Amino acid sequence: MPSLLIASHNTHKMAEIATILGEDFDVQSLAKFPAAPEVVEDGDTFADNAIIKATEIAAWLGGQALPDFVLADDSGLEVDALDGAPGVHSARYAGGDGNAPDDANNAKLLRELADVPDDNRGAQFHCVLALVALGQAAEVRTFEGICRGRIAQAQAGQGGFGYDPLFVPDGHELSFAELGRGVKNAISHRARALAKLAEYFR
Repeated sequence: MPSLLIASHNTHKMAEIATILGEDFDVQSLAKFPAAPEVVEDGDTFADNAIIKATEIAAWLGGQALPDFVLADDSGLEVDALDGAPGVHSARYAGGDGNAPDDANNAKLLRELADVPDDNRGAQFHCVLALVALGQAAEVRTFEGICRGRIAQAQAGQGGFGYDPLFVPDGHELSFAELGRGVKNAISHRARALAKLAEYFR
């Protein structure tokens, strides 16, 4: 059973990854390592940021007898009418120091799309995972997942996190926040990237 240390302090991502991967993987939280550095995500793409996080945390861990791999996730929302924004800035779209509250990010997105009709509100969630084997930090494997959908006119649903109350995946009439964890974890961008990761280990 491969052991994976998730290079993120985002408890929502951690929980989703552990749930989707299931019992075939030993998924461990970065919370076990309170001295782990905060990684500056200054890449231009999701892949850049995922690789930065995975390699920096793997290098920090060094040769300790720890999990087999470090796994980093960088993901966000890309809106067609906004030329791919908020993109890599999804978590801090509303501005301020560090990540902005979900409600603030969602409110800004709705303002930006206020005059955009329903047939031009296409969007996608985009995820890139970066996997680094401890002791082999120079070798990075990436896995990508995309989930197409559209941005609703208003937030709906209490589940999920981030832009889930606004994102309606293709083939559905409800937002990720309304569809619930089971449906989201079967079709999301993260689920698709993790399916490729799981296939790699088979």
